[in-house]
Amino acid sequence: MSAALPLPPDRTPDQPGVGRSTAPETPLERLRTIRETISREAAALARTAETIGPSAVRAAELTAACSGNVVVTGVGKAGLVGKKLVATLASTGTPAHFLHPTEAVHGDFGRVKHDDLVWAFSNSGRSEEVTQIASQLRRQGAGLISFTADDDNPLASASTCSVVYGRHAEACPHGLAPTSSTTVMMAVGDAVALLASQLRDFTARDFAKFHPGGALGRKLANVGQLMRPLDCCRVAEQSVTIRQCMVSCSISGRRSGAVMLTNDDGQLTGIFTDSDLARLLESRCEEALDGPIASKMTLDPHCVAPQTLLSDAIALLSELRISELPVVDSERRPVGMLDITDLIALGEITPESETLSLPSTIPFRG
Repeated sequence: MSAALPLPPDRTPDQPGVGRSTAPETPLERLRTIRETISREAAALARTAETIGPSAVRAAELTAACSGNVVVTGVGKAGLVGKKLVATLASTGTPAHFLHPTEAVHGDFGRVKHDDLVWAFSNSGRSEEVTQIASQLRRQGAGLISFTADDDNPLASASTCSVVYGRHAEACPHGLAPTSSTTVMMAVGDAVALLASQLRDFTARDFAKFHPGGALGRKLANVGQLMRPLDCCRVAEQSVTIRQCMVSCSISGRRSGAVMLTNDDGQLTGIFTDSDLARLLESRCEEALDGPIASKMTLDPHCVAPQTLLSDAIALLSELRISELPVVDSERRPVGMLDITDLIALGEITPESETLSLPSTIPFRG
């Protein structure tokens, strides 16, 4: 029998884990641990998706009907999940704020009004700080929705609506740290919030109002905010020749690859691109250069209004596989141009992009 290895100087026999190593030793084992943790949480989500009941729908309906704020409460990890869900609710059209259970009993009950709906989170449904205030929250507001692992607990009993998402083994190797349970709790909260948003008829345009900054804000911006202004675009009358157009429309700096052509009233009637010019030269049709550009332009081109969502415009560019999109006013007079090279520079699309993650929200003519 081999002799026992000496204990490290900072460990004693009564400390957990002494005598055995629990940490993965090799990079491959550590990567496997990461993947297993994610897989356990994903499995918990999959089970929840299959078993979540009609109470979640009822919770969304109550939330959508709420005329006040949604007041979210919870303690510990459940409270942190609740704070994130406040952000989800607020950004999808449901005013919301967080109420800490301890602060509630020290004066913050005044933040709950009669038309407010309360969301309370507790995996066990027995968190003392939450159960202590549950009944008063229900009486003081318009109702109380609980989110718990089961319905056999004081919080669920005190609720107007009890959303049960099931018990799940934690992904923690010791089965202790809230991991799978908080992942499921957040996903269920997100699902209820998003259904409530749909029931409120919350649109992408509404969403844009709450996300004006960053990359998301740009994608949800109006075309007018990111188009090239008219003084940076090439515009000509449809009566000129191709040669005259190319000379008169020469501008310094980064130019668009298309010329917008107008009639005598200044209305957009066609578009002529650098690719059109290249095709004429490749086919040795040099004589066409001194002919009217109207005979070679694309008639009645697709165009958008300045207030069109950028996501809709990108969807049209992708669908038609075009690089330039004229922007016109209500009288169909050009006011600018949306150029795909600008969108690539902003990171809104990549050169290899063929589809758009955000769906189009307005119809386009074929």
